[in-house]
Amino acid sequence: MRLDCFGNPAEDVLGFKIKTFIGTSENAVRIQVWTALIAILLTKYLKFLSKAKWHFSTLVTFLKWNLFVYRDLRQWLDQPFTKPPEPESFQPEFAF
Repeated sequence: MRLDCFGNPAEDVLGFKIKTFIGTSENAVRIQVWTALIAILLTKYLKFLSKAKWHFSTLVTFLKWNLFVYRDLRQWLDQPFTKPPEPESFQPEFAF
């Protein structure tokens, strides 16, 4: 598969270049391009929903940092610097 025959859709639509590919087969490249486009589309939608004025790169960085923090996404998008809620401690007990 030659990406240059139809252009790079990520570069044409969203203005970024894909630098490296993990797999080199046609199917692997197609999957990676589509995965990148979907991820960027979802991130741009989150930026659109947010009341805070995010730069795209800052939003991506903060999403990576808070990936495993349990909190309401919409609330976090609007107020990113508030402290996350304390997790409820749940210790299951076994009856022997």
